[in-house]
Amino acid sequence: MKQDDITILREIQKNTQMAMSTIDTLLDKTEDSEFTMSLAKQSLGYAKIHNDAVEKLVEEQSGTYRTNQIADIMLRGSVHMGTLTNVSTSHLADMMIQGSNRGLTSMYKAVKHNAMAQDMSVELARELMDFEEKCIEKMKEYL
Repeated sequence: MKQDDITILREIQKNTQMAMSTIDTLLDKTEDSEFTMSLAKQSLGYAKIHNDAVEKLVEEQSGTYRTNQIADIMLRGSVHMGTLTNVSTSHLADMMIQGSNRGLTSMYKAVKHNAMAQDMSVELARELMDFEEKCIEKMKEYL
């Protein structure tokens, strides 16, 4: 496996971990059962893509992205601060859209800057980008 593939797969792993962590934090704050189900389904989608990336990295003995606990605490803190005064479904959906947009940007950069990556990692990156776009569309319903 080329270094470009490893970089893309680690970026996929990082983005999906952040998304799942954000969703996990938001689930405690929402009281809308339909919105809660939508977030839970998104988390499952992120988990599938995350596991696919980890599986490919482990198969090639390339090492996975190591989560930084401080970054995770900062992410959760940021979510808590963002919901300190407003936990409306609309606001939570807006936060999810913003996060998905950051994830899309990050993945586009990773694919563009790692042009030597093979189809396998690029396909998984595109799967994540397509999923992010669908998540954005779903979240727009709650604005």
